[in-house]
Amino acid sequence: MATTARQATTLALAHALSAAERGLAVIPLSRTKLPALRSPHRDETDSGPGPTTRCRSECGRLGHGVHDASTDPTRIRELFTAAPRATGYGIACGLPPHHLIGVDLDTKTSSDPSAALRELALRHLFTIPATVVVLTPSGGRHLWLSGPPDVVVPNSASRLAPGIDIRGAGGYLVGPGSRTDHGTYTAAPGTAHLAPAACPPALLRLLLPPPRAHHPTPPSTGGHGQGLVQFVLAAHEGQRNTRLFWAACRAYEDGIGSALVDPLVEAALTTGLSEREARATIASAARMTGHHP
Repeated sequence: MATTARQATTLALAHALSAAERGLAVIPLSRTKLPALRSPHRDETDSGPGPTTRCRSECGRLGHGVHDASTDPTRIRELFTAAPRATGYGIACGLPPHHLIGVDLDTKTSSDPSAALRELALRHLFTIPATVVVLTPSGGRHLWLSGPPDVVVPNSASRLAPGIDIRGAGGYLVGPGSRTDHGTYTAAPGTAHLAPAACPPALLRLLLPPPRAHHPTPPSTGGHGQGLVQFVLAAHEGQRNTRLFWAACRAYEDGIGSALVDPLVEAALTTGLSEREARATIASAARMTGHHP
């Protein structure tokens, strides 16, 4: 028997509530995989420096996409009540407790993203651990990984390799059980009960933005060390922890981590991080690269 629109919404809500019980923040999606709630600012114009089109749910109304995401059952029911045509749900990435990173292997391209991921794993010496895998209607796969709390992984499309898209902070993944115009998303057999596995450190470093050009160098760490410091100094708000973590990882890998701790902390303080945040991020990079902070 065909599923009615009302039944599809009820099923989507049930799946969304189940995901929320696992600590995953969710929003309702339409059949097109887009947020099911229209923006409350859709008829407004942004004629100046005000926050009109940059509101991230500060106004208190519904319809801000991934910024509406919640694990609160009452809030989730409110979202789905306001979106009676929703047939799926999205899972926000980058939020605690899992700090979810989605690796989207998209088969709609002419490339083979699964083979490309295997090649990257061989080249950079990492393996994808057992984790949640969601099968898409087009034959693709979403791999769920967990990132460290002090690192912001950006979204990207085909930067790692053609057909490999990354869903990070500010992005979302279509949850299993969601119905779309092209079919239903389902958890791969044997993976639905798993928690998102920790992202391998070597893969995590590939997901972070590359450093800018190096600059003239201090005698203690060489040109590369000064370049890493300059990379941190160039961080804008929203990039500070990510850049600091990436630079610290590179420093420890190159054997200059201990010598560069204080210069990196000073650079992080200049960008607005507290000393406690900076030292915690550098310590996390040390652990991720197999060193003692």
